[in-house]
Amino acid sequence: MTDVPMHNSEIAGLFDELADLLEIQGANAFRLRAYRNASRTIGSLPESIAELAQDGSKALQAIQGIGKDLAEKIVTIVETGELPQLEELREQVPTGVVMMLRIPGIGPKKVAAIFNELGVTTLDELREAAEQGQIAKLKGFGAKTATTILEGLDQVEQSAQRVYHADARPIVEQIVAALTELDEVTQVSVAGSFRRCRETIGDLDVLATATDSARVMDTLAEHPLVEKVLARGETKQRVRLSPLFDGIKKLELDLRVVPDESYGAAMQYFTGSKEHNIVVRKRAQEQGLKVNEYGVYRGDEYIAGASEEDVYAALGLPFIAPELREDRREFDLAAAGTLPELVTVDDIQGDLHMHTTATDGQASILEMAEAARARGLKYIAITDHSKRVTMANGLDADRLRAHWKNIDKARAQISGIEILCGIECDILEDATMDLPDDVLAEADWVVAVLHYGLKQPRDQINKRLLNAIRNPHVSVIGHPSGRVIGKRSGADISFPEMFQAAADHGCMMEINAHRSRLDLNDVHAAAAKDFGIPIVISTDAHSVHGFAELQNGVNQARRAGLSADDVANTRDLSDFRKMIR
Repeated sequence: MTDVPMHNSEIAGLFDELADLLEIQGANAFRLRAYRNASRTIGSLPESIAELAQDGSKALQAIQGIGKDLAEKIVTIVETGELPQLEELREQVPTGVVMMLRIPGIGPKKVAAIFNELGVTTLDELREAAEQGQIAKLKGFGAKTATTILEGLDQVEQSAQRVYHADARPIVEQIVAALTELDEVTQVSVAGSFRRCRETIGDLDVLATATDSARVMDTLAEHPLVEKVLARGETKQRVRLSPLFDGIKKLELDLRVVPDESYGAAMQYFTGSKEHNIVVRKRAQEQGLKVNEYGVYRGDEYIAGASEEDVYAALGLPFIAPELREDRREFDLAAAGTLPELVTVDDIQGDLHMHTTATDGQASILEMAEAARARGLKYIAITDHSKRVTMANGLDADRLRAHWKNIDKARAQISGIEILCGIECDILEDATMDLPDDVLAEADWVVAVLHYGLKQPRDQINKRLLNAIRNPHVSVIGHPSGRVIGKRSGADISFPEMFQAAADHGCMMEINAHRSRLDLNDVHAAAAKDFGIPIVISTDAHSVHGFAELQNGVNQARRAGLSADDVANTRDLSDFRKMIR
C-alpha cells in the first residue's frame, strides 16, 4: 500500500479520466458507463475505498456496481498509486484532446479525427486549426463545424470554472424576479444543479410557462445582467450573464418556455440529476410508461406532466425533494414511505460558530449578537480563534478569559438573544489541544478544528481527531476535513472511525455553512446521521453579513437528507444545552 491512502475523489477521478480517454478511442458504450458509474459510486462512499481494498478485490465486489474487473483495478490503484491501462492511454491521448470533448456539439468521433488526422493536441492548436480553415477541410466537418468549434472554445474556457452556489443565487433571483413580473408569465422556476443545491454551479437552467414566449425571451435579452444572447429559438434561449462582482465566471443560462401541461415534467427532467432520471425512466418502462420532458405517456396517451407531484405519482412515487435527486437512497426511502421532511432555514434557532474583533472578525460581540437577533436567531456562541492561529491574533488563556468577561457584559446589554462563551480551539499537529483543559472546562461551547498539518498521514490525522472527540470539554468538531472547495482538498480522514468515536462520546459534528467550506459535505453528513450524531449548522461568520451563509449550510443538510430533528441547533436553548455533553 502507498504510505498515504488515496482519497476516494482521487480514485474516482482516475476512472473518469479512463472513460474520457476510451471514449475518444471509440470504446464500447457499456464499458464507458461502467467506469463512469464506478467513479460516481466511489466518490459517494462515506468509507475509504482504499481501506476497503486492503481486504482484496472480493471485499470491493460487495459494493453495488463494482464487479470483479473494477475491483481488481481499484486494488491496483490503491497498491501502486496508478493504473497501467490509464498510463498507456495517457501516452496515446494528450490531456488537451480530452478537453475537446467539452466543446458543445463535438463528440468523441470528431475529436478523434481532429487528433489523428491533424495532430492537434491542445485547445490553442484547435483554435488555430479552425481559424486557418484546416478543420473545415476534414471529411464530415465543413465550415459550420469549424464555426461551432470556435464558438464552443469560448464556452469551454468559461465553463472550465465553476462558481459557488451562493455566488450564483443573487443572479438567479434577479433573473427569476424579472420574469415573474411579466403578465405573460404564469410560472417560472430555476432547475438544474442549482435547484439541487450542488456546492458549485457550471451553468443555469430556467423554465417558464407563458402566453407569449417571445415576450419572455425579449425581457431576458434586455436584462441588465445579460451580456450576450448566444442562441435563440421559438421556445429556447441561451444567454451569457455578467457577474455581479469581480472574480467569478460569467455564467450561461438556458431559458425554456414550455406548455402548461409539460411544466412539471420539464422541471423534473431538467432538474436532474442524470443518474436520478435514469432510474425514473427505468421505473416508467417497467410500468409500461414513457417519461420525458414533455410528460408521462402510456403509448401516445398523455398521463401526467403539469406538476412534478403528478409525474412522480404517475410512477407510484411520492414527490422527491430536488436536493435528494442524486440516485443515492431516495428511491429506497420513497418506496418505504420514509422520505425525510427536510430541514429549513426557518428551523434554525442558534448559530454556534462566529468571530469578533477579538481575533479576525469585523464586528464587536454586541454587533454580532444584534445582527443575529435581527435574523431571528435565539442564541449564538462567540467562538474566536485560539492562540495557534497567530495570523488571526488567536487568544491565549488570559486573553480568552478576558474576552469571556466582555461577553458577560454584552449579555447584560441585549435582550431577546442569549450569548454563549465559546472558543474555536485548534487540534495541534501533535494531537493535543491548543488550550489546557482547565480553560476549555470554563467554556459553554468548544469547537475543535484542524487548521494546520492537513497533509499529515491518515493515522496522525485520526489520532488528532479522536483525541479531540474523547476530550470531555469538546462540544463539536468544526469544518471536520478542513477543505476549501476548489482550492484545497481536506485532510485524509477515516470518517467511519471518526463518526463511531463521536457517537460513542457524544460529540457533535458541524456543517460549516461558509460557501467555500460546506464541511461536512453532503455524503459525510448523511453518514453522520446514520451514526446518530447530532449535526450543528453554523455560519463561521466573521462579520454581521456572515449570517447570510446559513442558507448554504441548510442546503447541504438537505442534500444529506437531514430533518430538523437531525440538527441540534433547531432546538431552543434549554433543549440544546441538554445535548451538550
